[in-house]
Amino acid sequence: MQDALSFVHRYEPSARVGAPTLLLLHGTGGNEDDLLPLGRMMAPGAALLSPRGKALENGMPRFFRRFAEGVFDEQDVRRRANELADFVSEARGRYDLPAPIAVGYSNGANIAAAVLLLRPEALAGAVLLRPMVPLRKSPVADLSGKSVLLLSGVMDPIASADDTSRLAAALSATGAEVVRRDLPTGHELSQVDIAAARSWLAGTDRGEPLRAAG
Repeated sequence: MQDALSFVHRYEPSARVGAPTLLLLHGTGGNEDDLLPLGRMMAPGAALLSPRGKALENGMPRFFRRFAEGVFDEQDVRRRANELADFVSEARGRYDLPAPIAVGYSNGANIAAAVLLLRPEALAGAVLLRPMVPLRKSPVADLSGKSVLLLSGVMDPIASADDTSRLAAALSATGAEVVRRDLPTGHELSQVDIAAARSWLAGTDRGEPLRAAG
């Protein structure tokens, strides 16, 4: 475990030339170890940077506070997103990394979306697994040249299809190339998620990007 930077985290260096760098962001109650196996399966040989969220909910780590299920403390979202972006900058300097692609699940997907919108320079793109809209009023951002994959579960009782659609539209409006996949699952992750993310990260399935209307 590496903890000399501003977040307790794990770091695994790249084991393959040309492999991406992934920023792994766990869900509620997870930690810096949770998504390492997922990252290894999604992008074999990738450099992996996996921080532990600093917000606590009944002792469970998260990346920002919430008032209730699906009701976020948006002031805390903004503060924590900037804090995470600063950590990414620190880690890039420490480990000599390019801007990473965020791979976030649930709460981790939500903070990744917030970082994209608030500090777009921190990330090269993102894979958002079961995301929701982190901020009701999206900041003005320029995500031109960045690609985002949204993976939603059609039976997800937490992150609704409407919420995912609104996030996809908000990201597309910033110039990001957004690909959305609706998978036959719930809020939990499955092998279908791994296969979809692996293909997308490898560049073999970028799909048809969603475009902003107008």
